[in-house]
Amino acid sequence: MPTVASKRGVVFETPLFLPVYQHGNEFISTNELAGGFGVRGLITNAFFLYRDRALRARALELGVHALIGFDGLVVTDSGAFQGFTRPLLLDNRVIVRFQDGISADVVAPLDLVTSPGEPRSVASKKLDATLRRIEQAMEIAPDATVAGVQQGGRFLDLRERSVTALAAMGCRYVALGSLVPFFTKGHDLSFARAVIQQARGILGETVPVHLFGAGDPVELPFYSLWGCDVFDSSSYIHYARDGWYMTRVGAFPSGGLPAEIACKCPHCDAMGSEAVHQDVRALAQHNLWTILSVLRRTAELHRSGELPSYVEDLAEEHGRWFPESRLPATWR
Repeated sequence: MPTVASKRGVVFETPLFLPVYQHGNEFISTNELAGGFGVRGLITNAFFLYRDRALRARALELGVHALIGFDGLVVTDSGAFQGFTRPLLLDNRVIVRFQDGISADVVAPLDLVTSPGEPRSVASKKLDATLRRIEQAMEIAPDATVAGVQQGGRFLDLRERSVTALAAMGCRYVALGSLVPFFTKGHDLSFARAVIQQARGILGETVPVHLFGAGDPVELPFYSLWGCDVFDSSSYIHYARDGWYMTRVGAFPSGGLPAEIACKCPHCDAMGSEAVHQDVRALAQHNLWTILSVLRRTAELHRSGELPSYVEDLAEEHGRWFPESRLPATWR
């Protein structure tokens, strides 16, 4: 499988899950992430660091790794999703230069997020603008790994044009944008599967493919089978705040966890799964442990060649617990 190299030359094997981490608003600390969970990489929002003048100065002085106290792979987000919901008053060149200046391992351009409802003309314009911003980022930070972000909305041919252009640019790291969770409601994986398989076919086997926003453990083995290597999400926190207990077969609500679903994570072992379900922080820790354990198992199955048969069984098992889910009918 592809690898991802840090700016300091450390090579990280994939698959990788990058928990979303926000400096100054730590639900789980970087010490816990690296120590208790063995997290090898994380993603943090460069826009949130940049917009605070004092924090911006510290980040530029110390570098992002020292600032957040984490030695693993640090991928930075440009704030593009925040720009989707409100004006940022931010220039692509400025935020790219900032990410490079704080020594982020993977730098993100200020891409233009494209929702499923936007028409073809808008999706095409956003795609072209994003490609220009990626080219600009590669010129500004020639020694950095710049994430080539795919856009194209709901139009598969635009998605193809995007990835083809990224390959021609020589992007060493490609991220599939505006896909999850926009197009995966009810675990309908049909469009995501088509986009991922198309991108992997264009890029070959050596370029890491990052699926932005993917953090549901039941879906990760499927994304990995189709060709994704890197995932990021704050789902472990959001699910916990809404009372959802993650398992490898799906997420269960408070009071709805079947007795047959046993968890052996340290938090459930210590407290019991029902008690964990009633404690938001413990539930977030359980959820993160579940995501990471699923991805470790996925890596083992990939290496042994057993992943295709595993996901077939997983789809059937998930369907038994969640009969309304679209996953069993859409994963292939």
